[in-house]
Amino acid sequence: MVQTVPAKNALTQRDYPHYIKYMGSKSKIMDFVLTGINAVYRGGYVCDLFAGSASLCGAAGDRVPIHSNDIQHYSSILAAAYLTAWRSNECPGVDTVIAQATDIVEANKRQLGLDIYYHADMQLEEFNAIELLQQSFIEQSFTRPWHLFLQYYSGTWWSAQQCLWIDALRQVAERYRQQPCYPVILSALMFAMAYTSQGTGHYAQYRDAKTQTSMQDILIYRRRDLSVYFAKKFAEVMNSLPATATRIPHKITALDFAACLQELEGGTVYADPPYCFVHYSRFYHAIETLVLYDYPQIQQKNGIQVKGRYRENRHQSPFCIRTLVKPAFETLFKGIKKCGANLVLSYSNTGLITIDELGELASKTLDRPTIEILTKDHQHMTLGRQYDRHREVEECLLLIT
Repeated sequence: MVQTVPAKNALTQRDYPHYIKYMGSKSKIMDFVLTGINAVYRGGYVCDLFAGSASLCGAAGDRVPIHSNDIQHYSSILAAAYLTAWRSNECPGVDTVIAQATDIVEANKRQLGLDIYYHADMQLEEFNAIELLQQSFIEQSFTRPWHLFLQYYSGTWWSAQQCLWIDALRQVAERYRQQPCYPVILSALMFAMAYTSQGTGHYAQYRDAKTQTSMQDILIYRRRDLSVYFAKKFAEVMNSLPATATRIPHKITALDFAACLQELEGGTVYADPPYCFVHYSRFYHAIETLVLYDYPQIQQKNGIQVKGRYRENRHQSPFCIRTLVKPAFETLFKGIKKCGANLVLSYSNTGLITIDELGELASKTLDRPTIEILTKDHQHMTLGRQYDRHREVEECLLLIT
């Protein structure tokens, strides 16, 4: 029987803004996750070892010190938007950000002579010709700075016009890098990218218009004004930020999980590793590139750039590789044992290793008196599967004290 800590000390979920669409997000079952953490938390940091979209930071960052970690850098930005952002006098308002970005967009459009228009009577052949023209930008040379998304992603998930706005807002964000609102600007931009993208919620591959019907569906997103989505989210979040910095000593790192565990001393670790064979770096490479803005090499296959335009040498998680998943969990459990933390481990009955195998591995590796399991039926979001957008899974929490 799971015993929870007293109610006055228990973690409860606060309201927090939503930024990105994320596979396997625990936001819908956060109460379940917090129940598991409350069962083992005895003080110190709560380390979110695979923070992803940082929903735990959003839910409980006002209650306890959180160490948010993920090897993907976009996660650090989302975590900072939840944990450390505040509204200083030097932070710009939404009108200022939009005005500065508008100046950049208009100047770049004039310089490029760019005038791409998706009109109401567009036919499939004309549409695809415009898309191919934009996609060819990746072969062009640009002399001006801040052209990454225009060059790499025009005519893919976003139109050239939308990419101009992404580049411009990213450029404006950099002017405020030293301000506590910086992660909010980038997170609001991630939100705008997600809701103007013609994809299915991630960036594994963009859709091609093969019929007039599919073209019309893509056109819905092509015609969306990215600046409107950004402005709405940025204003919403800025209006809700505190006027002073938090006094809670949060930590944010972008480390491999094993390296992060080496930094810990006690506390509680919440681990939510990937469950299946798909790598998150394939699905969210575009927002990783947004944050790093490093003009990466694009992955090639047989000398041709892959359609998904993935970053070369993107992170490959051992938890997504059947031959490596068991050793990865052994490394995780050994790290927990060494740092002396309590553990709440999220996993599923659809994972690459069974729940029974996990329990046996934990018992073998850890010298702990208690390993308990909580279960909850949950519809798991898979994003993009035509006939399997949600599938029934049983979410499990292994509680190790």
